[in-house]
Amino acid sequence: MPSRYLSFRCSVPWLLLLLQALFLSRAFFAFPRADDINFSSSFYPVFQDVNHMVIFGFGFFLMVLRRYGYSSTGFNFLLIVLGVQFSVLVEDLLLLLRIQDSEFGVESLARAVMSMTAVVISAGAVLGKANPVQLIVMSLVELILFHVSRCINSKYLKVPENLTLMHGHLFGAYFGLAVTSRFPEPPPGLDKNRSSPKSELFSVLGTVFVWMFWPSFNSILAESQFQAMLSTYLALAVSAVAAFMLSALTSKDGKFRMAHIHSAVLAGGVTMSFTAIIIKHPWIAMILGLLGSVISILGSHCLQRCFNPPLKLQDTSGVHFTFGLPAVLGAVAAVVLRVVQKGISEQWSDLPSLGYLIFIEVGAFCQTISTALITGLITGLILNIKLLKAVHVSKYFDDQFYWEFPHLSVGF
Repeated sequence: MPSRYLSFRCSVPWLLLLLQALFLSRAFFAFPRADDINFSSSFYPVFQDVNHMVIFGFGFFLMVLRRYGYSSTGFNFLLIVLGVQFSVLVEDLLLLLRIQDSEFGVESLARAVMSMTAVVISAGAVLGKANPVQLIVMSLVELILFHVSRCINSKYLKVPENLTLMHGHLFGAYFGLAVTSRFPEPPPGLDKNRSSPKSELFSVLGTVFVWMFWPSFNSILAESQFQAMLSTYLALAVSAVAAFMLSALTSKDGKFRMAHIHSAVLAGGVTMSFTAIIIKHPWIAMILGLLGSVISILGSHCLQRCFNPPLKLQDTSGVHFTFGLPAVLGAVAAVVLRVVQKGISEQWSDLPSLGYLIFIEVGAFCQTISTALITGLITGLILNIKLLKAVHVSKYFDDQFYWEFPHLSVGF
């Protein structure tokens, strides 16, 4: 390895060994025997869909930078396999503290994998700027904070526990934006944070896999799985069509832009995360899918030109307009749909209860966003202390800083 690149031999392996020893000891003393766990054979295919979506889909989805492909995929896989174990450990701790009632099992493992979407989305915001130690610390801190946010929503705001998992897109997007705002800005002349046709192709491949498995993600823990799956698929289909339509309409020469397809086709799935279980009519899901795609593409134009420079937001993968804005739309749509459904069922006779419902529903997603932003800012400051060996801005977005390239004797 060239001398100008740091060695992580004294930090990353020992940190991983320490964490794995902690997980192993807790599993040895606390987890039940495998034959004591209830398991349904019909649950496994859906669980594998979610697993493929998180590991394979998001792994390639983040390959947007031309010189950061190894790290995008490799670090994503490391964070997921490490974070799933840690998420199970956190749930076990909440069970011991009597804050949570669920016990370890297949559904617990599914919740752990689903919780990792928040971490992966946040990693997309800091992509190329955080080293492995910083990413591991960020993931562990974020998982703890996300579980705390879920407990607040379920225990005090009475949000169904399975629905709190769907706040992961909201939490992950704004937590990642807050963290990345604390990192130094890359120099203007740095060209390594650009994409290439090859990196965009791999990224869109990941987008297609996330698109395919998102209905399973939204329906795996739902009571009415078919209803959630149908609504999600229709919303995804409409958002994909709208992405191509709006891309041609908004580009200067009337051609399709891969960046639009990369982000907007998933907007329907993100929007449905909050509303899939409560939508009774398919046309509502299709309208929300259309609106999600519109807000994603228009948001990318407005945010990148108007808001990102003054707020110093360095959103490498565009997680704000891919996940953040559609998640806000979905949260607002969920409030409207719940109020309308309850109002119609009660013939609008109990307005105080409707007001209380609005207060609870709005409070839940506002709490998620505010917790993500505040704790994300604090986490970003912690990640830049000298102990964690922050990467110099000249080494941003560079695979060779972390990975061996035997065929290269000098930097590329």
